[in-house]
Amino acid sequence: MAKPLEIIFENEAFVVVNKPAGLLSVPDREGKEVSLKKILRDKYGEIFVVHRLDRDTSGVILFARTEEAQRSLSQAFEQRQVEKYYLGIVKGLLPAKSGSIEEPIMEHPGKKGVMVINKKGKPSLTEYEVEEEFGKFSLVKFLLHTGRTHQIRVHMQSLGNPIVVDELYGDAQPVLISSFKKNYHLSLKEETERPILNRLGLHSWKLGFTNEKGDTYNFEAPMPKDMKALLQQLNKVMKKEKG
Repeated sequence: MAKPLEIIFENEAFVVVNKPAGLLSVPDREGKEVSLKKILRDKYGEIFVVHRLDRDTSGVILFARTEEAQRSLSQAFEQRQVEKYYLGIVKGLLPAKSGSIEEPIMEHPGKKGVMVINKKGKPSLTEYEVEEEFGKFSLVKFLLHTGRTHQIRVHMQSLGNPIVVDELYGDAQPVLISSFKKNYHLSLKEETERPILNRLGLHSWKLGFTNEKGDTYNFEAPMPKDMKALLQQLNKVMKKEKG
């Protein structure tokens, strides 16, 4: 890890982290790569998984520090007592400014690690609201009511508006400024254009819940620099085009 880990909150029961994009939440099968769980275990000793974020998704993630806390928090997640908000940059303009997608999700029978919409799948519900529109892209806020693997990514693919830089459910092409800015020129120092965003444009923004004692917790992770930089450039272009 180049940068120190950003701990949003910690107590005896759990720890909340702002996960950087590109870091595994938990060890993969081979266990060769560094994971957030391993980093936290080195820091705190015992650590227990409650939920996960995809490798390239940034933002709020919670781990339990005791088995009792894990049981309680896992139950809250399963019973949909946890509010989970995400921010995503998607391709194109959505058919409606807000809505909900209720499509069952299961693993692809022939492709390990790839999820598909199928009536045999588990019930899955995603609410969305368009925050800003930029012609070729939109910034969307999501509220997850269920926690299926790749849920937002699969649901957005089903609308025809995949998350940007999604190699499984869209395309893996990094976002270049030249793809939306007319008459874009490289600076004299550059030989080739550097992508403004070269990872999945999805961020775990807010997480909130009330524990068994009635204590309410709300956590937030600000949008990371790479996603923010893309939005700033899109805003500039939109303002210019509007004149």
